[in-house]
Amino acid sequence: MGAIQELLVDLGLGAGIAGTIESAALFVIAFIAIYVIGKRTVLPVTDRALERRDLDDHARKPLVKLASFGVVFVAVAVAFGFAGFGNFLSSLATIAAALALAIGLATQNIISNFVSGVFIYADKPFRIGDWIEWDGNSGVVEDISLRVTRVRTFDNEILTVPNSDLTANVVKNPVAKEKLRLKFVFGIGYDDDIEKATEIIVEEAEKLDGIMDDPAPSVRLTELNDSDVGLQSRVWIADPSRADFVKTRGEFITNVKARFDEEGIDIPYPQRELEGDFELTNRAALGADD
Repeated sequence: MGAIQELLVDLGLGAGIAGTIESAALFVIAFIAIYVIGKRTVLPVTDRALERRDLDDHARKPLVKLASFGVVFVAVAVAFGFAGFGNFLSSLATIAAALALAIGLATQNIISNFVSGVFIYADKPFRIGDWIEWDGNSGVVEDISLRVTRVRTFDNEILTVPNSDLTANVVKNPVAKEKLRLKFVFGIGYDDDIEKATEIIVEEAEKLDGIMDDPAPSVRLTELNDSDVGLQSRVWIADPSRADFVKTRGEFITNVKARFDEEGIDIPYPQRELEGDFELTNRAALGADD
């Protein structure tokens, strides 16, 4: 018999009722103590750990909330044991395990997306505002939750993508680093001066503010096609975004084309040679209508 139960019995309550009240009081005391300790220690530590991983506030909040649920669960479990409800706790654990199994089988996709969301928060393959490409789709990440990621396409459409799709497939993040390489092949005629064309491409790249000086622009002859010689240019863009990439690429190609026209460097049309016998019919001579 505990001290509380003895006190209540001395006040005239029955032993059974006094024992029940004592167990309830111990449960409440233990729960409050564990919950307060956990809230003041576990949650701040969790929040600081997530902050050290440089997670956004939007990403930290759901994970801290999960930690809070964990503190409540531990507080309830410890309080049941402290109050002497061991048998009840065992029964509750059995029921909870069976319920969790049933729910898990019924919600496999939801759980898969949830776990994938945790991995996205932890691994940070992309962040809100990043331009990503996956499985033939591309767009800018607008929101990341524990179940889905919302991506705005460049046609201004919103794609709601299950997180498991993004963790199960290859996701390309062109803006994950501080710079992005742009490659483009300029085709010139076989009779044109390769060195002159190379100089023009480099000069036009160096004139653009959006293109970096280090690494320096470069040009290599990479293709000998049927009707042209392919000069592949490589330039680097600092702190890129999708808009910067498209704008810089367009200006670069436009300026090179204009210089080629000024310098008389040809960009040939594709040509094909057809062999065989052909029968040409003069429809006008046959009286056919045009």
